[in-house]
Formats: sequence, C-alpha cells, structure tokens
Amino acid sequence: MDEEMKSKIKEIEEIISKYNSNADLAMLEKAFDFAEKAHKGQLRKSGEPFFIHPLAVAKMLAEMEMDMPSIIAGILHDVVEDTEVTSKQIAEEFSSEIAYLVDGVTKLKHIPVSSKEELQAENLRKMFISMASDIRVIVIKLVDRLHNMRTLQYVNTDSQITKARETLEIYTPLAHRLGMSKIKWELEDLCFKYLEPDTYQDLKKQINAKREDREKYIQGVLETIREKTSEAGLKVFLDGRPKHLYSVYKKMVKQNKTLEQIYDLIAIRVIVDTVQECYTILGIIHELYKPMPGRFKDYISMPKPNMYQSLHTTLIGPDGMPFEAQIRTWEMHKIAESGIAAHWKYKEGGTTTSEFDEKLDWVRHLLDIQKDSGDASQFVDTFKMDLFTEEVFVFTPKGDVKNLPAGSNPIDFAYSIHSAIGNRMIGAKVNGEIKPLNYRLKNGDIVDVITTKETHGPSRDWLSIVKSSEAKSKIRQWFKKERREENIEHGKSFIERELKKQGFTHEQLFNKEYIGPILKKHNFNSIDDLLNVVGFGELTAQKVVSRLRDEYLKDNPKDVLSTESLENIVSKEKKQTTDSGIVVKGIDNCLVRFSKCCNPVPGDNIVGYITRGRGVSIHRADCPNIQSMNEFKDREIDVRWAQNFSTTYNAELTIKALDRSNLMLEIAGVIAEQKLNMRAISARTTKDNYGIIDLTVEISERTQLDKLIKKLNQVDSIVEVMRKSS
Repeated sequence: MDEEMKSKIKEIEEIISKYNSNADLAMLEKAFDFAEKAHKGQLRKSGEPFFIHPLAVAKMLAEMEMDMPSIIAGILHDVVEDTEVTSKQIAEEFSSEIAYLVDGVTKLKHIPVSSKEELQAENLRKMFISMASDIRVIVIKLVDRLHNMRTLQYVNTDSQITKARETLEIYTPLAHRLGMSKIKWELEDLCFKYLEPDTYQDLKKQINAKREDREKYIQGVLETIREKTSEAGLKVFLDGRPKHLYSVYKKMVKQNKTLEQIYDLIAIRVIVDTVQECYTILGIIHELYKPMPGRFKDYISMPKPNMYQSLHTTLIGPDGMPFEAQIRTWEMHKIAESGIAAHWKYKEGGTTTSEFDEKLDWVRHLLDIQKDSGDASQFVDTFKMDLFTEEVFVFTPKGDVKNLPAGSNPIDFAYSIHSAIGNRMIGAKVNGEIKPLNYRLKNGDIVDVITTKETHGPSRDWLSIVKSSEAKSKIRQWFKKERREENIEHGKSFIERELKKQGFTHEQLFNKEYIGPILKKHNFNSIDDLLNVVGFGELTAQKVVSRLRDEYLKDNPKDVLSTESLENIVSKEKKQTTDSGIVVKGIDNCLVRFSKCCNPVPGDNIVGYITRGRGVSIHRADCPNIQSMNEFKDREIDVRWAQNFSTTYNAELTIKALDRSNLMLEIAGVIAEQKLNMRAISARTTKDNYGIIDLTVEISERTQLDKLIKKLNQVDSIVEVMRKSS
C-alpha cells in the first residue's frame, strides 16, 4: 500500500474517531488490507487502481457518521462481485452482519431471467427486500452510486446515459424519500449533466453570469437579518443557499418559464438552537420583508414523511426581488442533510428504537407490496410510483394528518385509512362539499369518506386514477380475492389462446417440471393462483407461455423446427405476410384490415376475423367489440405479427385531464421528446371542467406507445391516459 493510500485511510480513521471514540480501528484496517489485496491489479475506467472506489465510499459513509459495520461493508461492497472472495469468507473474516450488508449491496449477475429489463427489476427487488430488513443496505448503495456518478466521465456515452437515467428514476427519489437531500441534489445535477448536456451547460452559463450580483444581494439581506436578530439577543447562523441546477431546470419546464421568470433563485438559510427561536426568527423576517401570499410552509409542526423539518417562507426583498428563507434548528439541519443516516441509532443486538421503526413503516409497506406483486417489473413500477418527490397533506374530520403522493384523490385517502373503508366507499366530501372521486386533493383539505354499510367493492377504473401504491395494491387484492373464480376462468381462456397462437398444447407445457419454477418465482401456491393473476391482467399469458415454451424447448430442441425446415418457415412467412405486417395462417397475400374500434399495433395480442368482402379484420384481443362477435367464432382465424417487418401504425389515445392553460403544449412536447409523429389532436371540455384530448400518433411498435403513455401520465393535471377503443 503506497503512502497516498495510507494517508487517505488515516484521514478516514480521524473522521470516525471524532464521533465514535470506541471504534474498532484495527478491524477497519483489516478490512482495508483485505479489500486492497482482493482488488489488486484491477483498474477503474479512469486508469486508477480500483481500490480508490471502496476507499472513497468508506470516507463518505464516515462523513455521514455511519456505524462501523456500514463503513466496513462499504469498503468490501465490491469484493464478492468483482473478485474470487465469497460471502462466506467475509462472514468468517469479519461478521455475518457485515456479510449480509455486502450481499444486499452487491449487484446480482446470475438470476435466470429472459431480458435485461427483468434482470434490473429482479436486482432492484432483491435490494429492497434486503433494505426492508436493514436500511443500511440502501445508504451504502446510494453512496456507492454517488461516487460512480462523480467519475462517470470515464465511460462511453451510452453507458453514461443508461446509468444517469437509472439514477434519476430510482436512486434520486429514493434519496429524497430517505431525507438524504445532500446526496439527492448532487445526484440530480450529475444526471442532468449527462442526460441534457447542452441544456445543462447553457443553464450553468446563464446562472454564473449573474452570480456576483446575486451574492451581493444575499449578503445585503443577511446583514440586515443579522442586525435585527442580534438586537433581539438571538444567536443565529446565516448562510446563502444556491439553488441546484436541476431544481431550477425542473421549475422552468413545469412552469414553462425562462430563467428570468423564475423568481426564487435566491435563498437563505437561518439555523438556531431551539424550535421556539425558529418562530421568533420567522416573525422578525416577516417584519423586515413582506411575505408572498400562499408561499409559507410549516414543516416543523407538520414534518415531511422523510423526517424533514423546517419553516419555508418566500419574501419580497429589496428592489422587489423575491427570495426564499428556510429556518430550522441544528438538529433539523443535520436531518435535512443526511436524512435516515442522522437517525441511525443501533442498540446492542441489532434492533432499532421504536421511534426509528415508525419512520421506516413505508419500507415495510414496500415489502408487503412486493409479496403481492405479480412479477418483478410490476413491483418496480409500483415502487417508482411510491417515491413521489412531492406530497400533499390532508386531514380527517377528526384532525389527523394523512400524507399522500401529489395528485392523490379521495380514493387514495380512503385506502390510506383502511382497506375496508376504501372497499365500502361510494363518495367523498372535501371541505364539506361533495366532490368527484378523481378530485385532486390539495394541502389542507379536510376529507370525509362516504361509505355504505355493506362491502361495495372498488371499480376496476379506480386502478387507473389512484396515485398511491397502497391504494393500487389494496384494490388489486380485492379483485384477486373477491373475483377469483371469474379471474381463473379468464386466465384459462387467455392461456389457451396464447398456447394456440404459439403452436403448443397444454399437455406439452403445463407439467410440474416447467410450471414449478414460475410458481415459486411469483410466490404462487397453485396453478389457480397463477391463472387468477393472468385473468386479472397482472401477469400476461404471453409471458407465462413464453417462459414455459423456453423450458420445454431446452428438453425438446427438435420441436423448434417441428416438421418444417427453418427455410420453409421463413419462406412461408414471407408469402403469408401482407403489406400490413400480419401473418395469416394458411392464407397467402390476403387482404388485411385493422379494426378502427381498437387500432392494434405490433406488440398487442391480436385476433383475426374473416369478413365478407373485406378480407381479414384484425382486432386487439382485449377489444370490447370482440365480445359481440361470439356468434361469429367460426370465422376466427389465427393471425400474428410478422417478425422484422418495418412500417408505421396509427395509435389513438384518449387523455382525461384537469383543464388548464399550456396543457396541450406540454403534451405535444412529450410526444416530440419521444421522437414520434403526431398525426391528429383534438380537445373538448366536459361539464365538470375536465379536458378530454383525443390524439393520434405514428409508431412502429407497442413499446414506443407504452413509453409515451407512461410519460404522459407524469404530466401535471393528467388524470388518465387510455388506448382508444369503441
């Protein structure tokens, strides 16, 4: 180990000794030696020794005042993944606790899944299951990701974009949810730098151009406040707080404004010793500067779910220039910076305080959701939905506070009280007035749920309008339990149809050897459990049959070609492929017409019907009009999408949204961002002030449409995005 490395280790030891005088530094040095030997000869993309990375992670954890097992796990977090060292060796050399933390952080490489997306989803699910048992896993993981993002310039552009997008979608909202704002802000700015490099540099240049003027302005405000607080005999710490680039950019995009139109770029922070002094300072500042109406938030009396506490107020400063003031105690400041890490108080034996446990209820709730999830990708979608960066605080009639994701409605509120309340809900009063169930709740609303005495049961439509993962999970549970028999029958039908489409029989694929791993993977106790979620729509028949087919073909490779050679199949497909990209079984070059009622696109499950004089009509398998064709079942014909067929298709969407200005512009912006061509758009307003927008976009495959729908659902004021079918 060279002198530079020894100096860095000494620095880490000094940081730890300041807050933990009883730290086992000998064990720490053993971990450093162990990791350096394990990583010997390995280099980072920058050309530096790999050991630089675990060293940096350990230092960052020490600066957050984490416990010794966390810091040692930070040093060892890559040895199992990147070297010959095993978890068992770590447990023997150090402890089972440290081995558990390392295992939770380590990326999993050998999960038998069928796609990269599923691999990422499974990795994420495993990580959060570990996290529910020990929150230190995610603290180490966040620090590991932050250091990797700081050195992202050494990897290629594609890797930069992939890593930055994953970080922005998963890790920054997670850091927010854990109250680790210092890490969150830095991660967001780094992601912004790689995802929007031109915009990032342009915004940075604009802000830097007026930095000197802003700093003079801030100093003037701070001096005025310092004089007044000194006269009142108060001891305060004053500081100017620059706005982070990404938060400025988000505000510009959301409000459709230029940098000059963003009025609260300037912010100050006041830190005092007691809560009482926070409110005294607030009064002094409000006497000095006029507060802006509706811009005061008291997070001290009503803390955020991530433990954040502070007073926020926006004021009109000298020369009419607005600025924001944040007022908090030193303890609040530490929590605001480090979040969950600031609360880390392990007792002997590895259990936490009851107060600490209460703050982690949402993590355990996440674990309950994953047990109920059909597959890993659904869990990840639910998890992302649960990490909204903004919350809304509403009250029960008795005055209890409920915090919900921004955009929540009375249904979310009802299920946050109890699943029985949600299941018996028939309406809601907000501030004494009857409101529609999709009404967007606002801060301070008092919500009174109207219920019926008997279990009413949720509507399937509720799944598309609720915003909280808790409500979505409880609605799904109701349908899976109360509509089980109906779901099983639908599931059987979907599976049989998919088997027919893929050319296999039930006897070939549905044996214990093939079905067992799927049941185990999804925590199903029986095939009926599987059919239940397929019938409910939580797991697709296509995914189930494809997995069974893959297992079957491993044992029966000759069946891949059946009785035909591959060349004959390809030749036949070419003959049977129409200009529309549809293969019609047994018919060459027939006329194919896409049904206007449901507009199927590649990736949709489809059904073909022989019509009189107009060839074969193609419908989506979930098209409502299919139900009315039962009497024409004898006209049904096998159809499928051709492979590697390149053309474009029109997809029609209907958007329901709260009517507001610039909404159409934002929707057009999202479509342009996805590099899709918009063929038509029209809008109308309903009597209850909702905007209904019909639009047609040109796509080449279903994944493009799914991605667009997902992005549109993230636009403020949009209640629901649906595929059009009539």
